[in-house]
Amino acid sequence: MSSQKESTARTLTVALLVCLVCSVFVAGAAVALKPTQVENRLLDKQRSILSIAGLAKPGMSGAQVKELFKSTITAKLVDLQTGKFSDAKDPMTFDPLKAAKDPKLSSVLPPEQDIASIKRMERYTTVYLVEKDGEIDTLIMPVRGYGLWSTLYGFIAVKGDLNTVVGMGFYQHAETPGLGGEVDNPKWKGQWPGKTLFDEDGKLAVQVVKGGVDPQSPKAVHQVDALAGATLTSKGVDHLLNFWLGQNGFGPFIANLRAGEA
Repeated sequence: MSSQKESTARTLTVALLVCLVCSVFVAGAAVALKPTQVENRLLDKQRSILSIAGLAKPGMSGAQVKELFKSTITAKLVDLQTGKFSDAKDPMTFDPLKAAKDPKLSSVLPPEQDIASIKRMERYTTVYLVEKDGEIDTLIMPVRGYGLWSTLYGFIAVKGDLNTVVGMGFYQHAETPGLGGEVDNPKWKGQWPGKTLFDEDGKLAVQVVKGGVDPQSPKAVHQVDALAGATLTSKGVDHLLNFWLGQNGFGPFIANLRAGEA
């Protein structure tokens, strides 16, 4: 009986030691790999920004992406409450998504305003500019909102007229492959360039349309086909664009830019 107890105790001890050693290795690997993971996420975001702005080339290496981003893109901080540029934070290191979780740097959105289902709104965010001869050639704005299964994180790029779309896409989401995941399909993303966000009266008019865009409609210039079989993801994209380009998002900032008061 005593022998069985000693055998069981030794087995449990060995198992515990193995678990401890494995946990140390896993924790050590996680700590060691974290800087690489952070660097890769930053690289993916930079690649996405360049692609949406129409600047990326197929097969670019990480070094090429970094160099092109550094030489063509300017990051600037925007105060979403005032709709103006701000120097309150460093735009290169400031994390709007982290700020959205900080009560000191964000606020809770009332349900009637939260059409993108993001819950909290950060005060500051970072936009990205491509400038030529001191003027804005392309403005890239971050957007996010809930689809069917996940929050979609992406960017929309517009020309210097602050109306014509250069590109739109997402760099992170967990929508269903083959359905909502078709937001990554180049064919769908290819519908966005050339579309306009606002109508002749300056009213936000961009729209994701179920059933397909009628090319004969005067509204077609503002519209993109919804994703086939992905109604809720399509609605999510429509809602997030209307939120971020509206008065509770970048609307006041865009108005200030047009007036030369940003």
